[in-house]
Amino acid sequence: MSNDKYVSPLSERYASREMQYIFSPDMKFRTWRKLWIALAESEKELGLNITEEQIEELKKHQDDINYEVAREREVLVRHDVMSHVYAYGVQCPLAKGIIHLGATSCYVGDNTDIIVMTEALKLIKKKLLNVMSELSKFAIKYKGLPTLAFTHFQPAQPTTVGKRAALWLMELKLDYDDIGYVIDSMRLLGSKGTTGTQASFLELFDGDHDKIKRLDKRIAEKMGFADCYPVSGQTYSRKVDTRVVNILAGIAASAHKFSNDIRLLQHLKEIEEPFEKNQIGSSAMAYKRNPMRSERIAALSNYVMADVMNPAITSATQWFERTLDDSANKRISIPEAFLAVDGILDLYLNVVDGLVVYPKVIEKRLMAELPFMATENIMMDAVKRGGDRQELHERIRILSMEAGRNVKEKGLDNNLLELIAADPTFHMTMEELKKTMDPARYTGRSEQQVEEFIGEVIQPILDENKDLLGLKADIKV
Repeated sequence: MSNDKYVSPLSERYASREMQYIFSPDMKFRTWRKLWIALAESEKELGLNITEEQIEELKKHQDDINYEVAREREVLVRHDVMSHVYAYGVQCPLAKGIIHLGATSCYVGDNTDIIVMTEALKLIKKKLLNVMSELSKFAIKYKGLPTLAFTHFQPAQPTTVGKRAALWLMELKLDYDDIGYVIDSMRLLGSKGTTGTQASFLELFDGDHDKIKRLDKRIAEKMGFADCYPVSGQTYSRKVDTRVVNILAGIAASAHKFSNDIRLLQHLKEIEEPFEKNQIGSSAMAYKRNPMRSERIAALSNYVMADVMNPAITSATQWFERTLDDSANKRISIPEAFLAVDGILDLYLNVVDGLVVYPKVIEKRLMAELPFMATENIMMDAVKRGGDRQELHERIRILSMEAGRNVKEKGLDNNLLELIAADPTFHMTMEELKKTMDPARYTGRSEQQVEEFIGEVIQPILDENKDLLGLKADIKV
């Protein structure tokens, strides 16, 4: 490895090899050659003077790209597409004259961008499904474990650990819906020509409009797409890039929310992310177990959510049928958004797969707050014994304030139950009051909601995509 030039941490530290290949030069230029073959085949099938020998020659050299020839030519002509047309022609002398016939640079450039983004979206979808699968297992495992819930990060009515995980999962389910829609709606640019009018193809096919329409359809089918966009300028609408990165930013936002909750839970010592035997949490404080993976999820998510502005601005500022101020931005913003989300989902999967739950700590914190939350039930029981609801409410309020002062000002344990038992207004013994302290009485339908959500919503999705499941995340650092 060279140590004297910048190397993106997205490649070196965060993104998988699989995602890196999708955005590699090799994937790009092999796809260019597949597109040139699809164009030549389609033109031949529709009547142009192209021979089977020429097609076979192109196929023979589809993958053995002579990169050095292309690089040398680009130094001379300053045009990447024409350099590769030339290099392909060197290998295919019979087909040299029909490579790129009627096309403009965007035929290979833009169609390849669509193909690459679609493949990358499919990989993101696969990883998203695997996170959903692991998270659903976690939710089911802890569906009935009561825990203190928070609103405004203040103690609120209890929930369960599994129900909280279902909230994370619900956001991923929305992302799954969005990514599926975008994948299904992706279309190729097709063969639209210099300004999108297909004028060059109209000339090639002697004014036969039907053949030109069929040309687009055939190219799409050969490249595995349902169709091409019906109208365009020289490029496909840059709005497509905006839609794609919006999906990635949505996944990043969901992951960020999860990482926030895990970091807060780790501070509370209730749930921790995985911590390996030889892992160092702090260079100064050897005892620390910092939530570094969750922090990294948040960091990469921040990047993606900010990156979403790039394609939006690019789309908004294109002039008429095209300008080239999109190119440099797209080469950076689109791959990096995918590489970052790829890393985010690997981290998410790794964290969920190794979450450590501490039920005793969870129970202790919940029980310290539960007397406050049980006051309504206690009041109703006292009313059944003949008490006055308004009087009881006032006494509960006063005793709760006193118990709160004992906790906050004196550092004592919550003694609300003792105060109530000692108050003759309630006519309740300490033993009777303790019976109201079963946390499961206060979690509502949490357990049932988890079962219904997983069983009715998530499991059918996982069953439908079972061939994509079983991934394990390899975290480099």
